[in-house]
Amino acid sequence: MDILETDAFYRRQRRNMSCSLFVHLVPFFLATAAYFYVWTPASVGSTMAAGVKSAPALLLAAVVLIWNGPQSLLGVAGGLLCSALGDFCLVWPEQLFIHGMAAFAAAHLLYSLTFLSTRYSSDSSSKWPRVFYPVLFLTGGSFYFYLYPYLQKAPDSELLVPGVGLYILLITLMGSLAVRTRSLITVLGSLVFMVSDVTLAVQVFKAAVIENGTVVVMVTYYLSQLLIAVGDVKTVESNDDFSKWKRA
Repeated sequence: MDILETDAFYRRQRRNMSCSLFVHLVPFFLATAAYFYVWTPASVGSTMAAGVKSAPALLLAAVVLIWNGPQSLLGVAGGLLCSALGDFCLVWPEQLFIHGMAAFAAAHLLYSLTFLSTRYSSDSSSKWPRVFYPVLFLTGGSFYFYLYPYLQKAPDSELLVPGVGLYILLITLMGSLAVRTRSLITVLGSLVFMVSDVTLAVQVFKAAVIENGTVVVMVTYYLSQLLIAVGDVKTVESNDDFSKWKRA
């Protein structure tokens, strides 16, 4: 098999794998649609709402596990499971907000470790990703500075002031390491996740009023998790294809 035939073969294989991946993602799309169909403000605090809200992240974790294997439990699949736990907790924000924030912080830590792994190629000779690092950290620090007075007014301010600061540091680190991967899907997923969390934070701590804020938060949240999950699957798929191409 010459190079042209090998290239054509793996292009067809990638198309077939993309179709198969889409089929595996159908339950996630249905679960996401179900959430927006059944969600109402009155559903906050119900077990059914917690299950429906957590289902999309659980289904994405299952997809990553199927495609990337059990080792992804210490990576993106594990981060999605932590996110599902965070979704569950935030259905009871008055009682379990800090628990939910801790679950999402663990998810960002797992994502960060994954983006540092050798599965994600990074061109160390390129300087352009480094330009974004100070921008992201400056943005994160500025947002914390903006949010700080509102955190001090919160009932659990002694926990929230340092906790939110640590959380912002972790999600900013996750976004920076996503940029390092040079994977467009992964970078978009991490940045959209940051937008989702900023939108949620300003509402939770009453720093701003956003029309249809909950819809904005959840649309960007589910989109970010989808992009991160697909980016992880595609990264493994690309590495496998490259290894096979070299052996051909």
